[in-house]
Amino acid sequence: MKILAVSDLHNDFRQVKKLAETAEKENVDAVVICGDITYFDEYMDGMIGPFLKKNKQVLFVPGNHDSEATTEFISKKYKIKNLHGAAEIINGVGVFGAGWTTNVGPTFISESEMKKYLGRAFEKCDAEKKIMVTHIHPKGSRIEKKFKFPGSSAVAKAIYEMKPDVHLCGHIHEAEGTEEFMGRTHVFSIGKHGRIIEI
Repeated sequence: MKILAVSDLHNDFRQVKKLAETAEKENVDAVVICGDITYFDEYMDGMIGPFLKKNKQVLFVPGNHDSEATTEFISKKYKIKNLHGAAEIINGVGVFGAGWTTNVGPTFISESEMKKYLGRAFEKCDAEKKIMVTHIHPKGSRIEKKFKFPGSSAVAKAIYEMKPDVHLCGHIHEAEGTEEFMGRTHVFSIGKHGRIIEI
């Protein structure tokens, strides 16, 4: 399976148009957005539509800029899957996740809630190969160490216990392109320029 992973678009609809072209050119199976579609919960048209016009399936988790109400609005308006506490199987690969952050607003949840939603999503992910999607990065990761911004202990625990093949996160704009292995899991920090991931 091939996906286009993106994050932290923050209403940059011009960038979305470019990414939609990339998704079509690369013939990806899905577009996965790792949160922060909006900017402080202000939603602009043109953030999802260009992908759908290219006949691409879109999955997402909300970021700390995306309120629960806006997240529900985006999911219902465009009929796209919100992976917060949920999973989707695409070409035999399971994609599951949890959104928001555990340490900074405007929208955030507790570490115990993050653990609960990731666990709920994992239980629904009946596939041999798995991709875990969050907005926040894991505690103890290279992202946390290099950019000095605390990650989530619940996300780190899920990586080591659930052992997804790939973990996608965003949130720290400067960390875009950072990658590492945590246990057997390939961790990617995703940004607004997007990244093609094959599994």
